[in-house]
Amino acid sequence: MGSACISIIEGNPHLRSLLGWHLQQVGYSVWQSADFHNAREVFYTHQPNLVILDAELPGGNSLEFCRWLRQQQSLILMLSSRKTEADIVRGLKAGADDYLTKPFGMQEFLARTEALMRRNRTVAPPASLDYGILKIDLVQRRIRLRGQLIELTPQEYSLLYVLAQADGEPLSRSELLRRAWPDSIDNPRTIDTHVLSLRKKVETDPRQPILIQTVRNVGYRLNLEMLKPDSWNPRMNGTHPPIPVRASS
Repeated sequence: MGSACISIIEGNPHLRSLLGWHLQQVGYSVWQSADFHNAREVFYTHQPNLVILDAELPGGNSLEFCRWLRQQQSLILMLSSRKTEADIVRGLKAGADDYLTKPFGMQEFLARTEALMRRNRTVAPPASLDYGILKIDLVQRRIRLRGQLIELTPQEYSLLYVLAQADGEPLSRSELLRRAWPDSIDNPRTIDTHVLSLRKKVETDPRQPILIQTVRNVGYRLNLEMLKPDSWNPRMNGTHPPIPVRASS
């Protein structure tokens, strides 16, 4: 099990600590979160093999977060005190791979965890991500926009990948810098330079960007709505605008 990583997202601090301790005892690397914000940070930083998710976490919608985790190709064990068939079905349809009702025995919890981790070892990681007209090749580290290969620098590729993984949420310059280039010590304002360069390669009109949007007093976001295959039609009378293709500098 060595380097296998598990993220625990649980509102009850005692249960969260207990689960973490038992998982560590059998050899897993464990990261704990009490809220969705911290859980996203843990996911981006550590890319856990399995996420254990409290279905009744305060301050948010666990089912929506479960759907987001599923988009990230994560395995999910949902914990819940809700035991009706309808509740279990909702959890599984939201993307949970397994559903364990509270209270539960620790041996059953560990057995279900191990079963999911065995599944993880047999499933190959995705080779690409599909965002409609945007395809991100994770192996070759390149992108295609509406079928056309766009040559990006390593920095531009990392920036676009992080924006895409944010699922449409705006990210600050500091957060983009930390996620895209974790070893960098550059000023967060250098993000503006890379965004400008990236816009020149993916926007029809870089002076009026519609894909990579500036969010006032926050930072930047990727407009996922504009990546849907038919998103250009209302603006272009049924035709697609040309995609600029420029070699990386």
